[in-house]
Amino acid sequence: MASGGDPVAAARAALADVNITDFEMRNTLGTGTFGRVRLCTLQGQVYAMKILQKSEVIRLKQEEHICSERAILASISHPLIVILYRTFQDPHCVHMLLEYINGGEVFSHLRNAGRFSKEFTKFYTGQIVLVLQHLHDKNIVYRDLKPENLLIASNGYLKITDFGFAKLLTEDTWTLCGTPEYLAPEIIQSKGHGLPVDWWALGILMYEMLCGYPPFYDENPFGIYQKILVGKIDFPKYFDEYAKDMVKRLLTADKNARLGCILGGAADIRRHKFFRGVDWHALAGGQIQAPIIPQVANDLDTHYFEEYDEDDDKPPGDLTPEEQTKFVDF
Repeated sequence: MASGGDPVAAARAALADVNITDFEMRNTLGTGTFGRVRLCTLQGQVYAMKILQKSEVIRLKQEEHICSERAILASISHPLIVILYRTFQDPHCVHMLLEYINGGEVFSHLRNAGRFSKEFTKFYTGQIVLVLQHLHDKNIVYRDLKPENLLIASNGYLKITDFGFAKLLTEDTWTLCGTPEYLAPEIIQSKGHGLPVDWWALGILMYEMLCGYPPFYDENPFGIYQKILVGKIDFPKYFDEYAKDMVKRLLTADKNARLGCILGGAADIRRHKFFRGVDWHALAGGQIQAPIIPQVANDLDTHYFEEYDEDDDKPPGDLTPEEQTKFVDF
């Protein structure tokens, strides 16, 4: 039963009896390897529907990842994480009903700006520290931190989305997953990895926000991996000294010596001089003025998202009864 004091639980409970056919599907907000996210409405409320083709999920061996994403998002409620209200499935697709965040991706805002100021970067990375601390306290590794997965809500605060690579850990995991530029050395070297990979990715993100490009880049993924393993970072002259120190300490190849992974954990990051002056209580409570407030006409405004062809999906493939059982936990 939903608690009266938990608006997310109440919203989930209110949607428990609706069907996928009750929603009016609108324009596409984004596309991925095996599906798309579409704006949709129900009784005046606006949502985002993530639609994944089962045949493509199976072809790419991602069944475990999408079932894990559903389970993790259904188990957590955090103001800086996009809400999963419920899921549906039919013979061809699985559907995830999500909160619609209308301010677009940090990726787009960063590309438009060229690079972010220290204050912008402090505001956004501070929120990511809060989210990662929350996830790590539950032994969940996120594994897909990048500007494309950070959405800007109507109040200018972040909403982290796409938990397809997130995993509840009982021990180190070995799957090679994530975006090449953001992979920690232990993932590339197949040494087994865990929560420390998220703090490495935070270092990459900080650098990209402050410079407009990631610290390790090559046209070829293997070239990127080589540069990550060499570990040479070029800092532009304008790079803030405290930011430089923090990035270096996050991008420490030895995961046991990496900032966020030693005795003080996330508290060591929060105490770093880069975050000097941050009121963490106010940040967690949404009381600090955001640097970017999305300018939207109404709840259906999608101008912060690209326009997509609505009919370019592959025709969905038919599944055998055995293949359908792969989605029994969805």
